[in-house]
Amino acid sequence: MTNPPPAASPAPAPIARRRLAVLIAGGAGVDRAVLRRLAAAGTVVAVDSGFDTARSAGIDVDILIGDLDSVSAEGLAAAEADGVSVERHPVDKDRTDLDLALQRVVDGGFTECAVLGGGGGRLSHLLGNAALVAAGRHAGVEIRWMVGTTDVQVARPGQEVVVEGAPGDLVSLLAAAGPAAGVTTAGLRWPLDGAVLEAGSTRGVSNELTAERATVTVRKGSLLVIHEPAGEESGS
Repeated sequence: MTNPPPAASPAPAPIARRRLAVLIAGGAGVDRAVLRRLAAAGTVVAVDSGFDTARSAGIDVDILIGDLDSVSAEGLAAAEADGVSVERHPVDKDRTDLDLALQRVVDGGFTECAVLGGGGGRLSHLLGNAALVAAGRHAGVEIRWMVGTTDVQVARPGQEVVVEGAPGDLVSLLAAAGPAAGVTTAGLRWPLDGAVLEAGSTRGVSNELTAERATVTVRKGSLLVIHEPAGEESGS
């Protein structure tokens, strides 16, 4: 009787790879130096007129998405000539271009997303963008929204947010959707330890870094963690 063949070795577990999407939104607030650094490490997605911003900065775009009502005719022609993947949506739609782009990031399996720009213009768009980055349906993606020198991260349960800057920089914590419970911070002038921040509360506004690094965690709910360098104009 012959010996049975040796059992096949189990296939090695796949190695998890973090994938970065860089979204260039329309509107003001794109730091070109940051854009160039991030674009070199990720997939670049231009959101409508964000293509013109990328093009003027010499950045190659992988995907152009939106209803394409604000990208220039020259920009659109260049995108098509360069073989950019163009995903055109109707002008009459239920979601903004940035919303469509973030859904594209989720569907594409990206684990990290940097959104650059999206400031200025209409207040409704600015508030809508803030709601989008904190939306629960994006919980599987670590989103960072950068408008000029302002840096916005989202704190969710199980995720520690790290804020890096200079002592005196402002750090504001805003509950994104309903109360945020178990909010704990380190490295801020007014620390929180297991606190509850209600939606609509301003308790977390205008805290300050006491060193070059601070951390924020939340046990339940979500927070917008907004870092603004010292010296920028602010209200009381």
